[in-house]
Amino acid sequence: MGLNIKNERVHALAREAARVTGKSQTSAIEEALEMLLRAHDHDPSEVEARTKIDVVLGLALEYQRDPGNPETAIRSVEDLFDDATGLPR
Repeated sequence: MGLNIKNERVHALAREAARVTGKSQTSAIEEALEMLLRAHDHDPSEVEARTKIDVVLGLALEYQRDPGNPETAIRSVEDLFDDATGLPR
């Protein structure tokens, strides 16, 4: 996670953006980059959400394909706990 900007003008812009907004330079740059991406019809929040949704959908598909073990199936709250100890299984 390294970004080493060797452009004095960019550093000056980052410092000025931080001063004007009251944010850190990193936060000011992050906000500016998000605005730039949105201006080009690429919302980083939507991409992040879509990625998470894809992971969840993949897990759901795996779950649907796995028939499981009927002997260990959870059919009630009591199935979550060990009969002998009362602790979660």
